[in-house]
Amino acid sequence: MNLAYADAAGRIYFDEAATPLADGGTVRLPRRDELIPAPPGTVTAMLPGRTPLIAKAGGGSRAAGQRTALSALLPAGFTRLLVPAYRTRAGAPTLPLFGYAFACCLDDELYVAAMRTDDGEDWRPRYFADGELEATIDARLASDPANRVLRQTALCAREYGCFTAQNVFLERGEAALPLSPTCNARCRGCISELEPEAGIPSPQTRIAYDASVEELTRTALHHLARVPQGIVSFGQGCEGEPLLRAPVMARTIQAIRAATAAGTINLNTNGSLPRSLARAIDAGLQAVRISLNSFRPRVYAAYYRPLGYALDDVFESVRLASNAGLRVSLNLLTFPGVTDEREEIEAAEAFLSSVRVDMVQTRTLNIDPQMYREAVGPAVEPLGMRSALERIAARGVALGNFTHAH
Repeated sequence: MNLAYADAAGRIYFDEAATPLADGGTVRLPRRDELIPAPPGTVTAMLPGRTPLIAKAGGGSRAAGQRTALSALLPAGFTRLLVPAYRTRAGAPTLPLFGYAFACCLDDELYVAAMRTDDGEDWRPRYFADGELEATIDARLASDPANRVLRQTALCAREYGCFTAQNVFLERGEAALPLSPTCNARCRGCISELEPEAGIPSPQTRIAYDASVEELTRTALHHLARVPQGIVSFGQGCEGEPLLRAPVMARTIQAIRAATAAGTINLNTNGSLPRSLARAIDAGLQAVRISLNSFRPRVYAAYYRPLGYALDDVFESVRLASNAGLRVSLNLLTFPGVTDEREEIEAAEAFLSSVRVDMVQTRTLNIDPQMYREAVGPAVEPLGMRSALERIAARGVALGNFTHAH
């Protein structure tokens, strides 16, 4: 196993004389069973102002001169097992919101610390011929030019490469129904609205309007007419918390179901408002995916910084949806050295033993690793990501990354 690194211009090199170290809560050598060949769709990313750590003869670590640390950004369907180990130099900028995975050279190929956790045709990167996606989007917009939901999803499909937004126009799988411009959490890694002190710009622009029942319903019915087993989903990366607009969401669900029984109506949410969730369930909501980064209140609050709710409210929403018979998924934002701490795993096992959850969807937490560590504190007894996921699965919960039709 050899060091993969970058120079200041972003060119990638391998060093056969240097053995790279990884960070899994502690700086250590990666195990062979934690590494796979970089899958198609992997993107390499240099970490400016950060020097990779390499193994010293006889043990320990040292910085690899003036080289720049390299990471991998994984495609959908893979879960990160380790992050790069590096030393931050003075004046290093805050890293943008990506999921930085450990990368190295093995057998003259790029390898990454990851495991495959899901597969789905609707979530594979699609490569378009010149103008193909734009033409498809333009044709759909022309069919409903006043629909602001379509205009927003067109922006997300073109500019941000959002799969659920693209699905609105490609007429496949899970399609986005962005709803809410406001939120009741101040996530440190929010992709649509960050506070000025975050030190980095938001990678996306949050919707700035209140979508109407009519716009949402027209978008959903068009999709379900063409994808009868498809999914329409409230709660996207370009919006805040959809439960804050529960009355509009409930009326939209009722309008959809008055017109068709096709497909699945899904909600992606932080689960902060159980009574608002109950209103959506009563209207006909069929599936819910509730996001969290931890089953421990302190770690949860350090990242989400909730306004007017707590992790217990999130747990109440999970129980409510489960008892109502919905398909319930947890969107678990994973980070090596946090998700796999012994205390975290035991908290996850305790909760998952108390309530029916159909799937835990692992999602790489996109954030500067140092920023997250400063928020949640140092790792205590990490057991390894693979072990954490195996213990979750042992509770009878499916593991995956995507919302699937059912």
